[in-house]
Amino acid sequence: MMKHDASTAGDQATGLPSPPHPDGAALAIEGVSHSYGSRKALDNVRFTVAPGRFTALLGLNGAGKSTLFSIITRLFGLQAGRIRIFSHDIGREPGEALRRMGVVFQPRTLDLDLSVTQNLLYHAALQGIDRREARIRSGDVLSRMGLADRAGGKVRDLSGGQMRRLEIARALLHRPRLLLLDEPTVGLDVKARAEILGHVRGLVTEQGTGVLWATHLFDEIVPDNDLVILHEGRILAEGRVARVVAEAHARDLHSAFVQLTETAAAPGDAMP
Repeated sequence: MMKHDASTAGDQATGLPSPPHPDGAALAIEGVSHSYGSRKALDNVRFTVAPGRFTALLGLNGAGKSTLFSIITRLFGLQAGRIRIFSHDIGREPGEALRRMGVVFQPRTLDLDLSVTQNLLYHAALQGIDRREARIRSGDVLSRMGLADRAGGKVRDLSGGQMRRLEIARALLHRPRLLLLDEPTVGLDVKARAEILGHVRGLVTEQGTGVLWATHLFDEIVPDNDLVILHEGRILAEGRVARVVAEAHARDLHSAFVQLTETAAAPGDAMP
């Protein structure tokens, strides 16, 4: 099974730098475990998300992605391990940690009977942003997400892709340096998926936002992305996509994923 070690000097397969030390990471997950009764949903999960990088968290449904997001955002208590956002421990400094992060959860959380702008202003008030500044920021994020022309319309009149873009706009209102998205394109058509990916990748390249994008879809991941493979609560690989594929001696990411998950299921095989 592939080893993943962020302390090595570099990536021999690609010549690219290794993942950052946790102290320099946008997000550092350090030995996180979580159980639901006797069932272990996460088992000693550790990886980093670098500032200004798109990191894909790849796993099948039930791999533990949503559980991990719930722990990072403090919807679930941290049972074991440590999580830091730009070096701020979420247990010791939750306010400082969470204000640096924006989140888009898989379930929709918009108020359908409010207008697009009203949804943003309500969220801004919760974030402690004054109304005048909130209106300025709302206009900015709606323009960035291509929704300026829908500002006064009801949310229920938006398409599924537009609703997702609005949720991303809302997550950006307080200007976070880290953005988490949990299966954000589920149920969307190919065009809407591509548009949302394009907007989020633009945040990475233009604003230096660190992104953790949870998905089970291989076509949402490109060779230059950072990658974490999560399977049945355990990390099977971490690194640039090219490195993961090369170390698995596979022809592409799909083949590498199949090989790694089948190896993990083999009797007597242990996680590194």
